[in-house]
Amino acid sequence: MKNLKIGILGATGAVGQKFIRLLEGHPWFTIKGLGASERSAGKPYHKAAHWIEDIELPESVSKIEVTQCDPEHFKGIDFVFSGLDSSVATEIERSLAEAGIPIISNAKNYRMDESVPLLIPEINPDHISMIESQSFTEDGNGWIVTNPNCVCVPLAMSLRPFYDFFGIESVIVTSMQAVSGAGYPGVSSLDIMGNVVPHIGGEEDKIHTEPLKILGALGDANKITLADFKVQATAVRVPTIEGHLLSVSVKLRNEPDHIDDIHRAIKEWVNPISEYDLPSAPSKPIHLYKQPCFPQPRLHAGREGGMQLGIGRLRKDSIMDISYLALAHNTIRGAAGGAILNAELLAEKGYL
Repeated sequence: MKNLKIGILGATGAVGQKFIRLLEGHPWFTIKGLGASERSAGKPYHKAAHWIEDIELPESVSKIEVTQCDPEHFKGIDFVFSGLDSSVATEIERSLAEAGIPIISNAKNYRMDESVPLLIPEINPDHISMIESQSFTEDGNGWIVTNPNCVCVPLAMSLRPFYDFFGIESVIVTSMQAVSGAGYPGVSSLDIMGNVVPHIGGEEDKIHTEPLKILGALGDANKITLADFKVQATAVRVPTIEGHLLSVSVKLRNEPDHIDDIHRAIKEWVNPISEYDLPSAPSKPIHLYKQPCFPQPRLHAGREGGMQLGIGRLRKDSIMDISYLALAHNTIRGAAGGAILNAELLAEKGYL
């Protein structure tokens, strides 16, 4: 049995709270440190946080004193999860890594760093070895691993079987993103109620680049050769609470002869971490829906604890080659839950 002491940075925010909820009762990880802004430091967590999760605040963390996010306050911690805002994540995460504390981050700041894994365990577990190229500490004890943007997770997961079986030339994706992706308090009610907002600042650039690193090939010296295709993205905010729904069209390098070949690519895809008994891993990472009106955020985002990707309306395309819808729970699979699964795999492989 693993028994690792963990900390959470940005613990009072929406992502930090999701970490706390998902880690309650975790068989391997126990929360021992909570970090937040100077405004919250020195208060017990129940007074520092405006709790927005739909369960009671766990007693196990309620009275933990919130500290500032500096190495001094996280001595004796085995590793930390970061739910920090990108405006402060760069320096804080670097300072902890340089102090020998591993970081598993949900922030965007180090995702495209050439020595930092951008990890989805079922999609690119071999990228973990990039850690060995990092130089935060001489002994290698301090490092950073990131999980992708909440749209890039379902996009990269859904593309993996097609990329492996047929190759990809180009992708067009429109993401219909739930309001929880904007954090708390998020989007103004006057902007989103009965409405759709056709732009999310900074989102599309991440969708253009992150999947190319995730699906890239690990080569000599633990360097990634980016996948060789282009992504055109449109990011839209819609009035759903949880679950990002993607409309995806793909031009393949080798066109399939029949729709059955497309379905077979998903059915025959092999999950590379199925041999491990990871607590947060879904038994079936990708589910293909046959019903034409599935998947739907309200009905399916929470499947397998919010960790399953749903694909539906998979069909041949008259302009591209294939089109489909993909759905994932944005704050679980696309954020805190994905980071926790990263930590479980890292622990299983001996990095934690």
